[in-house]
Amino acid sequence: MAAYFQSTASNWGYSSEPQKNACFGMPKNKCLLPRGKVLGGTSSINYMIYNRGNKKDFDRWAQLGNPGWSYAEVLPYFKKSEKAYLRGGLEDQGYHNYSGNLNVEYSNFKTNMVHAFVKASKEIGHPEVDYNGESQLGVSYVQTTTHEGRRASAAKTFINPIRNRKNLHILNFSKVTRIIIDPDSKVATGVEFVNNKKRFAVKVRKEVILSAGTFNSPQILMLSGIGPSDNLNAIGVPIIKDLPVGKIMYDHMSHFGPTFILNSTGNTVRTGDLGIDEIENYLHKRPSSLSLIGGVEALVFSKIPNSSQPADVPDIEYIFVAGSFASDEGTGLKRGANLKTKIYNKVWKPLVDMKEDHCSVLIMDFHPKSKGRLWLHNRDPFEPPKIDPKYFSNPEDIEHLLYGVKETIRIFQAPAFQKLGARLLDTPIPGCENYNFGSDDYWRCSIKTVSLTLHHQVATCKMGPESDPTTVVNHELKVHGIRGLRVADTSIVPEPPTAHTNAMSFMIGEKAADMIKAEWKQ
Repeated sequence: MAAYFQSTASNWGYSSEPQKNACFGMPKNKCLLPRGKVLGGTSSINYMIYNRGNKKDFDRWAQLGNPGWSYAEVLPYFKKSEKAYLRGGLEDQGYHNYSGNLNVEYSNFKTNMVHAFVKASKEIGHPEVDYNGESQLGVSYVQTTTHEGRRASAAKTFINPIRNRKNLHILNFSKVTRIIIDPDSKVATGVEFVNNKKRFAVKVRKEVILSAGTFNSPQILMLSGIGPSDNLNAIGVPIIKDLPVGKIMYDHMSHFGPTFILNSTGNTVRTGDLGIDEIENYLHKRPSSLSLIGGVEALVFSKIPNSSQPADVPDIEYIFVAGSFASDEGTGLKRGANLKTKIYNKVWKPLVDMKEDHCSVLIMDFHPKSKGRLWLHNRDPFEPPKIDPKYFSNPEDIEHLLYGVKETIRIFQAPAFQKLGARLLDTPIPGCENYNFGSDDYWRCSIKTVSLTLHHQVATCKMGPESDPTTVVNHELKVHGIRGLRVADTSIVPEPPTAHTNAMSFMIGEKAADMIKAEWKQ
């Protein structure tokens, strides 16, 4: 049911600028960019995949001039928040904690199709691994931020247990409009916000911590006079500090790739099949398809030919889904993807009434070469920023996903799936009919048409030394040239990670908390 949140008021409702090389299957070539407008942020509306990243990611951060952010130094913070309920025999014990706040588990419900997917992946050479352990490369049942099949958001996990503390005040329905900064001393002295159409200001005795996410943190900084001089001058914001806020943005683009038809029945997850038994099982914390995280059941991490990454760093992630856009009959998933109706009707709607099982794979590029940006077009804090991810502006990214399509087909050609009669759904994507179905050019067209972001945007407030002109905050997350102001969210991540960003955001929060406490205890 996760897809439905993206069509509610719990989502900021952002979208990309029209894309020249992607999102062709969406009206005006605009991909939607969901962000959580709710306690818990995007962890309250996401798909709950727990993937920390690769050791080399964090060692690279440290090499870029960020002491304290190597893998050995951040692993304790990943573990600190984790309460693992991983029972499968493959867990790398030294990489998990069983007493933190954040519940991490395998789904208590699995279809027969996912067992075939894991087996088929192993048959073609992908070992079964704990991808949050010693090695990412291989196949695994997905690890989820859920507790007995229910969403474990940041709000449920970290806020609810301490929300009655005397020194914690939560003010809902409030919009921060700017950080108050003395232009002469360049010290952050407070925060201005609007609540119930009234403007308020809160002064701080120590510092302001900005944790508004990859889109809203840079927006607030720029509204406060911290940002690129060309952008701030264009909209008339007095410049307090010229920094490259929003100048860089990376995102993981994915392709809702091949869909496969099987000879089996009764496995595909369909909202129309939900009955009282499934709901009862869910309410009593027994295995139920309602516990599946948006239908995602397993992940494969693999290399591509001629990879530019180290040998132990995956390039592509394959996300196995026990269904397709047809699973909810063209409602939440189609709307969340902003998919054109004519494409849904042609390709996936015929699957709604099909009795045979079907399943799909999302193919995600971990290390895109394409680089986007974010900027403000006026001074109105209630207007969203302009966001241009520039997906596939580097054509290498398309080739990465093309390899992923071919590897996906290879998995379904393995014996475990051939026993189920797996066959590729060969209905051409509208707009790609001029290419021979299954050819490289056909899949390139399909990749550019059914383009999906998985909401992993980073680097709009990039972390690094002040000597690096592309950075906004230092290794202590302090904004360059401003005292009393830090940014603590995934906007500080300097490069595209080999990860989904939810786990990483918790780690950043844990590490930021320790840095803040250490400073003010001195």
